Amino acid sequence: MKKSRFSEEQMVRIVRDSDAGGVPATAKKHGISEQTLYIWQKKFGALEASDVRRLKVLEQENGRLKKILADRDLELDVMKEINRKKW
Repeated sequence: MKKSRFSEEQMVRIVRDSDAGGVPATAKKHGISEQTLYIWQKKFGALEASDVRRLKVLEQENGRLKKILADRDLELDVMKEINRKKW
């Protein structure tokens, strides 16, 4: 996937700027298309820059916890397999 030239915090700031100054002017000012700005508005609706940072941290933590859970489930399956063969 292509990396965006704007961070998510910058995207939120641009969306807030478009709320105040209008979409066409803001899009031209930042060198993006109006369609892109509308997509960002749909994605970041009522979020603030601090909310986006917190969301990113929570997504990373969630991914880490999912990995831990998957490892634990794998260990349980291995232990069950060992117990079945032992008897």
